[in-house]
Amino acid sequence: MTNRSKLKQLILDVFLLSEEEYSLNLKREDIQTWDSLGVVSMAVGIQETFGYHLRPEQATAIASVSDIIQVLTENGVHFDV
Repeated sequence: MTNRSKLKQLILDVFLLSEEEYSLNLKREDIQTWDSLGVVSMAVGIQETFGYHLRPEQATAIASVSDIIQVLTENGVHFDV
């Protein structure tokens, strides 16, 4: 499974989305369940899935799926194009 696929599954699971609702352009304001508990769940999922521990300020600053990819890429997690 690619890192892109792992991230997609993580987002679907954490935010209780269907496959049709997911896209790389998905933003925080588009997801009703992306609240403070969602941020914590996402951060824990990222730690468990990718081994990267988001700092609190990083986790709260993330506003889209592409932001997650950017933070992970900057910290050594590779995503195929």
